[in-house]
Amino acid sequence: MRDIMGMMGKVKEMQAKMEKMQADIALLEVEGKSGGGLVTVRLNGKGEMLGVKIDPSLFKEDEVEILEDLVIAAHKDAKDKADATTAEKTRELTAGLPIPPGMKFPF
Repeated sequence: MRDIMGMMGKVKEMQAKMEKMQADIALLEVEGKSGGGLVTVRLNGKGEMLGVKIDPSLFKEDEVEILEDLVIAAHKDAKDKADATTAEKTRELTAGLPIPPGMKFPF
């Protein structure tokens, strides 16, 4: 019976840590760049865009398609960084737990 109580305590502890990690991730800000820094995108940990900066040299009528591609690339760069940070924080939190491969946190 003590093992079950101990396990329940560990589950509650893990739940509290997961909630804190989710809050920390929500506050996370990452920056992605493309075009050698001509386009910069800022995202939060949820992948929501917080801001975009575009170098004025890209504001030419015949380069609109290039600009659109650079914004997409900068967003992807920032999203990849946010995902990598989230994965690392999750690995740190769940180290040593028997979690099936491919299971994603936070839920």
